[in-house]
Amino acid sequence: MPILEPKYSTLGELLEHELETKEDQKTADLMRALSHIKRSKVVTKDEFLNICRWKSARPLSHYRKNSESTIQSVLKSVLSTRSERHRLGLLTSLKGVGVPTASAILTLIDPQRYGVIDIRVWQLLYAINSVRSNPAGAGFTFRHWYHYLCKLRYWAKRLKTSTRLVELTLFKHHKKLQTGKLY
Repeated sequence: MPILEPKYSTLGELLEHELETKEDQKTADLMRALSHIKRSKVVTKDEFLNICRWKSARPLSHYRKNSESTIQSVLKSVLSTRSERHRLGLLTSLKGVGVPTASAILTLIDPQRYGVIDIRVWQLLYAINSVRSNPAGAGFTFRHWYHYLCKLRYWAKRLKTSTRLVELTLFKHHKKLQTGKLY
């Protein structure tokens, strides 16, 4: 799926000119409804399904195969560790949850520190030479995600904004450049 030639040649230039300053209302409402999770370390199966559906509804039948007790146990462990590798490994152990959905779970629970990785943001970063591997933006590994996360956090800190808003900027900018269908 091609994108038009990016207007900006660096990530910094793109973010300085296009930075989103506000979350989409529907997503902001979902984040508010889930804000207790980070503190309480408790998530219901319905909340888990809402998070996963927000990222991608296609694997919903797989998400549903996770029991509430498994979901709660995994999320409690995720929120109790400081290891990003362990967090991602725990989340991707859930049925239907790949790296992009795992990143969405973390993002909706803690948008200050996380952003969603997906095909759009990765292809844009590849187009402006901010990442140099995986031009298709598929089959993400921990290494891809962690490299991406560090890049988002760097710019969030530098621009005094949330990691999520840096990611949202990239997502929306890709949509402006997209030609044809994404898939």
